[in-house]
Amino acid sequence: MSLQRSDVEKIAHLARLAVSEADVEAYAGELSGILDLVAQMDGADVEGVTPMAHPLDMPQRLRPDEVREADQRALFQSIAPLTQDGLYLVPKVIE
Repeated sequence: MSLQRSDVEKIAHLARLAVSEADVEAYAGELSGILDLVAQMDGADVEGVTPMAHPLDMPQRLRPDEVREADQRALFQSIAPLTQDGLYLVPKVIE
């Protein structure tokens, strides 16, 4: 798939990216190459290939679920400007 100059300008506009006029042609070539690679990968025969979540078929090493730090909530809330019922109070910021 070959992208034209107008395609790159439209993509840049939609993504809110500033692309200089001198770079548009280079980006068109690079993006076209990426889309060609995706098209090539899309044409690969995957019949009989089992989908997998990870390329390495290994179990995860899990650690014990245990508390390693002391509860410092009271300390942190003692230095906060405003708290109520264990919650931090902040100014309303909705306009």
